[in-house]
Amino acid sequence: MRHLLNTLFVTSEDAYLSLDGENVVVSREKKEAGRFPLHNLSGIISFSYAGATPALMGACAKRDVALTFCTPRGKFLARTAGIEGGNVLLRRTQYRVADDDARSCGIAKNMIMGKLYNSRWSIERTRRDHKLRIDDEKFSHASETIHGLIADVVRTETTDSLRGLEGVGAAVYFDVFDDMILRDKEHFSFRDRNRRPPRDNVNALLSFAYSLLANDCASALESVGLDSYVGFLHRDRPGRTSLALDLMEELRPCIADRFVLTLINNKMIQADEFFQSEDGAVRMKDEARKKFLQSWQKRKQDTITHPYLEEKIPWGLAPYMQALLLARHLRGDLEEYPPFLWK
Repeated sequence: MRHLLNTLFVTSEDAYLSLDGENVVVSREKKEAGRFPLHNLSGIISFSYAGATPALMGACAKRDVALTFCTPRGKFLARTAGIEGGNVLLRRTQYRVADDDARSCGIAKNMIMGKLYNSRWSIERTRRDHKLRIDDEKFSHASETIHGLIADVVRTETTDSLRGLEGVGAAVYFDVFDDMILRDKEHFSFRDRNRRPPRDNVNALLSFAYSLLANDCASALESVGLDSYVGFLHRDRPGRTSLALDLMEELRPCIADRFVLTLINNKMIQADEFFQSEDGAVRMKDEARKKFLQSWQKRKQDTITHPYLEEKIPWGLAPYMQALLLARHLRGDLEEYPPFLWK
């Protein structure tokens, strides 16, 4: 259980929520594990199948405390709110901002600045940890180029130019991605980013990781009352969670990419755990996918210090923290959206 930004995060899979007077009581195995004054909370997000009592749900609705239920793996299930509460004002603001290119650019460029910053830090981490195994000059050039792009992003004024800078940064970053793979290059080599379908083992891993991260981001956005389908950088497209794709940009390098590199470099996944289908797509076998998901869930439990909040959280809560910060910015509580800058 973590109490952050006036939101109670209940991360134990067997936790059951109930109401005792004016307090939220969290129980595990019929024993009280925590107690929190309801009037101090603006939201509760539970990653448990056990659920909550109707009394607590009613009290949350009456006091305008958003109560959100997700699966233990982070999939959004439902969100309850009172008659006078809900998310209509927040979503109306989101839609207005999405229709205003200048305001959209203001939020999106912070997200892309975060992506470039984290991409550069990923490069620098490899330089630091494996200096003797890489072309340091090549890595240094990529790092300096991305550093320069960050300054360009700060100055940009349109989402179209921002997309161009993001594309340049991605090309520079992925140009050294193969060099960050340090073992079994015969089976785990990276030439370029390809998808729909992925045509090699590395891209199969990246696509699966990005899919999981996008789902986590969509769940995080829905849990705070935002519409995951209406983005600021990624434009509207039927069936696409555009705002989730926006939010995940800054998290790709530090969550998804580093996770894939860890799987490969630590020999946690093998070449014989992939197969090529008739359409040319490279996919993981069922056992490899199970191993991937288990490692992904374990990774989400690792603790980090949130760079803006300066509080320790599990990696898995990073999308939820960013979604909360984005909602606070849209409500006017924060002057700017603070991107996740990995340290």
